[in-house]
Parts: sequence; C-alpha cells; structure tokens
Amino acid sequence: MQQKSVTTDILDIAYLDYGAPDGWPCIMGHGFPYDVNAYAEAAPLIAQAGARVLVPYLRGYGPTRFRSPATLRSGEQAALGADLLAFMDALGIQRAVVGGYDWGGRAACVVSVLHPERVVALVSGNSYNIQNIARSMEPASPPEEAALWYQYLFHNERGRRALERNRRGFARQLWSMWSPTWPFDDATFEKSAAAFDNPDFVDVVIHSYRHRYALVEGDPAYAAIEAKLAQQPPVRVPTIAIDGDSDGVNAGTAHHARKFEGLFERRVFAGAGHNLPQERPADWAQAVLDVRKAAAKA
Repeated sequence: MQQKSVTTDILDIAYLDYGAPDGWPCIMGHGFPYDVNAYAEAAPLIAQAGARVLVPYLRGYGPTRFRSPATLRSGEQAALGADLLAFMDALGIQRAVVGGYDWGGRAACVVSVLHPERVVALVSGNSYNIQNIARSMEPASPPEEAALWYQYLFHNERGRRALERNRRGFARQLWSMWSPTWPFDDATFEKSAAAFDNPDFVDVVIHSYRHRYALVEGDPAYAAIEAKLAQQPPVRVPTIAIDGDSDGVNAGTAHHARKFEGLFERRVFAGAGHNLPQERPADWAQAVLDVRKAAAKA
C-alpha cells in the first residue's frame, strides 16, 4: 500500500493505492465521519484477488486539498460524484468497480447512474444513496428523526461552532451511536480522526448537511448534475447493496430495491453497524468480488 496524490481541476486528491499497478481497477469511498482507514483490512483482501484498489480521501478529509481558495467548500452530492469521476479521469481509468458507504457510497451511486459506461459494478452501503432533496422536508418516523439529531444541529451556527471546537468528540459520539456492536479502540479511532484536521473539513461537512435540506445553495458548477439527480434516476449497473442490521443511523433499505433495474442483490451484515467495510472487511471484500464476477456473466 502506498499513499499517493493526483491533481484534478478542483482538488489535489490524496489516496491509498493497494495491489499491482496493472490490476483491475476498484475504487472504494469512505463516509462521514470516517476516512480511508475504513478499508485498511478490506482493500488488501480485494487486492489479493488481482485488483488495484484505490481509496481516495474525500474533499475536506486528510491530505486532500482544494486548489483554489475561491472554490466553494461544497459537500453536496453532485460535487462528490464529480470528484470521483475526475479522480478516474486523472488516473486514466476508463472503467472500475466502484463502491462505498455514506458519502463515499453516494459518490459511487452518482457516477453509476449518470455515467454507467464507466462502472463495471457497484457495491453500495445502504443501497440507493442519492438524496431526494425535493422531498427533504417530508418527516420520517420519530425513531428515524431522533437518529438525525446531528444533521439538525449542523443547520445552525451552534452546530458549526460545536463541530469546529470538538471534531473528535462529535465523530466519536457518532461512531458509538451508529455502530453500537463494534468494539473499536482509541488507536483505531485516532488513526481516522487525524483526517478531520483538514482545514476544509468543517465547511464541507456543514455545507453537505445544509444543502441536502435545501437550506443553502449549491456550487453553480454542479447545478446541471444536481438537476439530473433530482430526477432520481435508477441504477442500471450490476449492484450488491449492503445494510448492517445494527446500523444506528439507517434503519434499513429493503424498500430501495425498486431503484435498481439491472442485476441486484441486497445483503445484510449481521451484527454490523454503519461503517460496513471496517466492521466486516472480509464480507465487504467478498461482495466486491462477487459483484464483479456477476457483472462478467451479465
């Protein structure tokens, strides 16, 4: 494994590179509030099967940096998808198995629906991960609303200040609530927590959780992408979707099946919470290998 960096129009993207340079391309994305260490065990397993596994730090995390101070520190879904596509372009990757969970899964879903010709297959934590912003003010059940407390806090300046002053405290609270059966230790948390020291972390996070409720404008550069995503396009690439049955922030996505029009399978990882690849690395790696095999037969 090596840490490398590649330059796009917007970002200098830091990433981890596992496996042989001529291996089949596989790109895995992390979520909030996590980092590339989510794949520390899963990525080598995938690489052993012949893949070149690339795990980029998302915008606002770790060593990834914006190239211009004038660029809006957007965390909107269109930006995440555009970053993934630009990452592929910068590395000369025409097609890849893509996947992830939370923010990283959202980026993989965006590229899968808008650029299916670039995607061999998809592994998606929590299934159809594209936000329906037009319906963002429709309430969920009381337990689901309670789980989203952090999002509502981030809608106001008290939340921004709280995150700025105690990034690690907030992240650790969410890790514990979202993965109640995962006995992570201090060392495991601190390896990822360093990524939150990125100077753009707070701005990107706050924008993400305000934009998804239409409380702030997005970056005009991504308006055309957001317009396409507003149509809630289906996923047509071969997909394995995964939920954890102990996920403290997502109650399950069996009802998402109608959004997948190609080869589709949903798996549930018993005893797993939200951070699926780090909690169940062998199971995650197997899903990647299985969906690639299925795609080859499709």
